[in-house]
Amino acid sequence: MSVPSALRTRACELFGVRYPIVQTGMGYVSDAGLTAATAEAGGLGILSAGLLGYDELATAIERVRSATDKPFGVNIRADQPDVERRIDLLISTGVKVASFALAPRQELIAKCKDAGLAVVPSIGARRHAEKVAAWGADAVIVQGGEGGGHTGGVPTSLLLPQVVDAVDIPVIGAGGFFDGRGLVAALAYGADGIAMGTRFLLTTDSPVARQVKDVYLGKTVNDTVLTTEVDGIPQRVLRAGTVEKLENSSAPGRLVRAVRNAIAFRKLSGTSWSDLVREGLAMRRGGGLSLSQVVMAANAPMLYRSALLEGSADVGVMATGQVVGLIDDLPSCAELIDRIMTQAARVLRGFEGGARP
Repeated sequence: MSVPSALRTRACELFGVRYPIVQTGMGYVSDAGLTAATAEAGGLGILSAGLLGYDELATAIERVRSATDKPFGVNIRADQPDVERRIDLLISTGVKVASFALAPRQELIAKCKDAGLAVVPSIGARRHAEKVAAWGADAVIVQGGEGGGHTGGVPTSLLLPQVVDAVDIPVIGAGGFFDGRGLVAALAYGADGIAMGTRFLLTTDSPVARQVKDVYLGKTVNDTVLTTEVDGIPQRVLRAGTVEKLENSSAPGRLVRAVRNAIAFRKLSGTSWSDLVREGLAMRRGGGLSLSQVVMAANAPMLYRSALLEGSADVGVMATGQVVGLIDDLPSCAELIDRIMTQAARVLRGFEGGARP
């Protein structure tokens, strides 16, 4: 399709993609298949590496490479013990974008930029955007409070223009976006594109079990909850059995469950106890978490895996944005992106013609 010049933004140039649409990095969701499908459709697909071991990450990157020759990104955690080795892997394999869920250290940003990687941290506050921009970040993904997973309390409609006014790098809006109207709205705020998680989770290219997708499709905008009971940090998830049990269970019960799941995740991922301890201490220092919250965080990987990959919605946890209540179908990534861009172009034409889109 012909893309109006207003939809060809700085983000398109920075990422080397056709459309200003980003598929966010989501643990157990943004796998090689979803990432490649997004890239092939003209958006920026981001492979989630936070729950992958180093060798698993290398294999996943190779899978994306074999499926598409389009640019893509990899989302890594800045607090992982082997983060520099992972960045070296991104550099050696020609990955285009280094996406960070936590603000990377200034030296990590410099390492990426020196090798030609575009650095794109995700942030939830203006001061965080100002900090990473001053350190050399190439762009930021700004997630408002209605977004899924770990999120803040300021809605996108307030946070996005606040950040746009504070920095002079491309800003990607996240939280509440799902269609072409939202893309135009984000551009009107001064953003250079939109990032979506829940909308891409609910596609045919997503690896999430179909029965779990059906659970998502049956929810309304009021069926999410912002909770600290999963890992000690506020995150938005579906209001479902496991979350309600966590919120109603005693502290000792949560800790016992967390330890049990930590052991299971260590065996599944091959992560050493020493690495788990180092990551836990880094979380405690960087996030200001108490020791009990760090132990609770061991719950998260297994709870996500149980629901998203194994289809056990009754015993797992399902991160989601409030936008889940506005989604009622499962298109492919290609169909979704084409639909968004077509609608955005139609909205813009409506403005130019003086008629309401």
